Amino acid sequence: MDAVGAFRERFGGEPEGVWSAPGRVNLIGEHTDYNGGLALPIALPHRTYAAASPRGDRVLRVTSVQTGDVVEVSLDEVGPGTVGGWSAYVAGVPWALAQAGYAVGGLDVAVDGRVPLGAGLSSSAALECAVGAAISDLNGLGLLESDDARAVLVSACRRAENDIAGAPTGGMDQSASLLCRPDHALLLDCRDGATEHVPFGIGAAGLVLLVIDTKAHHALVDGQYGARRAACESAAATLGVETLREIAIGDLEGALSRLPDEVERRRVRHVVTEIDRVTATVAALRRGEYAEVGHLFDASHVSLRDDYEVSCPELDVAVAAARDAGALGARMTGGGFGAPPLRSCRPTRWRRSSGVWNRHTAEGGSARRSASRSSPAGAPTAIRRRRDASEGRGGGGVGRAARLAARDRTPGYTNAAYRVLVAASAQVRPLGSAPPLSML
Repeated sequence: MDAVGAFRERFGGEPEGVWSAPGRVNLIGEHTDYNGGLALPIALPHRTYAAASPRGDRVLRVTSVQTGDVVEVSLDEVGPGTVGGWSAYVAGVPWALAQAGYAVGGLDVAVDGRVPLGAGLSSSAALECAVGAAISDLNGLGLLESDDARAVLVSACRRAENDIAGAPTGGMDQSASLLCRPDHALLLDCRDGATEHVPFGIGAAGLVLLVIDTKAHHALVDGQYGARRAACESAAATLGVETLREIAIGDLEGALSRLPDEVERRRVRHVVTEIDRVTATVAALRRGEYAEVGHLFDASHVSLRDDYEVSCPELDVAVAAARDAGALGARMTGGGFGAPPLRSCRPTRWRRSSGVWNRHTAEGGSARRSASRSSPAGAPTAIRRRRDASEGRGGGGVGRAARLAARDRTPGYTNAAYRVLVAASAQVRPLGSAPPLSML
């Protein structure tokens, strides 16, 4: 069953259309977003789909292919702490748009989550952005028509995750889902929201980007994510800066000497050096120096493991296996406590890599091999139902014989043989009342 089938079965009608948004993998720039830093994500081909129709009241009804249940809530009653479970990620989007001054009505929505769940690949952002795209079009908000308009939707989806789902994340995930272009990475300045599209068509160099899901389940219910963010904010206050972005790499040692707490010193060292690594990675990509990108991947993982302390044994095994197999570089990606590792290697290395992975698994415990090649992906697509090509968007009363006309809002999503560098992942559970999207 897909999103349309779920909509028909549970709501007894046809959806106005189907919208989708991709997950993302972050090449480099981890835990920099909430520190005003830089990140470099790409969109994945894996998407979450939302079949939706407007309602004439203020009620939101939401279901998913994976759960089978229907959650119903009044939009007038949505607020921080009022909605629990996976539906909080959905309900938070119309709430955030209304808070931003947009007129949003009720809707029925059925979702089908195809982004690997809890693997640090932003299934939550894909869900929020797919629903946000649907709400924008169904209410005529025009929030998909330009990058500036999409930035408004990015902000709303981020607020939905922070305030309603209760996950204190930065805005990188939503930015990647809504703004990435095919064959490009998105250089995101989290201080002011500025973006730049960095060419990432590395297939010409004979490279492959592997994203490995280690299948290790790690929860953040003990507040580790929030604790790291709090440590960064405390250190920034001690240093008299608004965010750690204001600490230049050349001033790092002096700044560290002013921090009395050893844990805060390690957290600051990671953030400042990671921001510098993003800048260096962008420069290396533009020069085509992929070996240097690999070295930067390696350094990022060491920093995340030792200074930020967000890796886990499964991730370390995956990274070590990648390096033993001849990868140019490897690192964990995502929030940590079990997010995926990234690895860069040439296609001829893949078979050998598989054997090394199996050996490390036998020695290292619970990590299980589950790797895939990453393909270029764009921002949300809209699939609209209409009677024929001349009727445009169509409307209510469309029968089952109506055709689905697909319109990709980011042209050029082709290229089946995308190639690059390595990342590894395990399951991440966000903080707050909403559990991970394991139900999607």
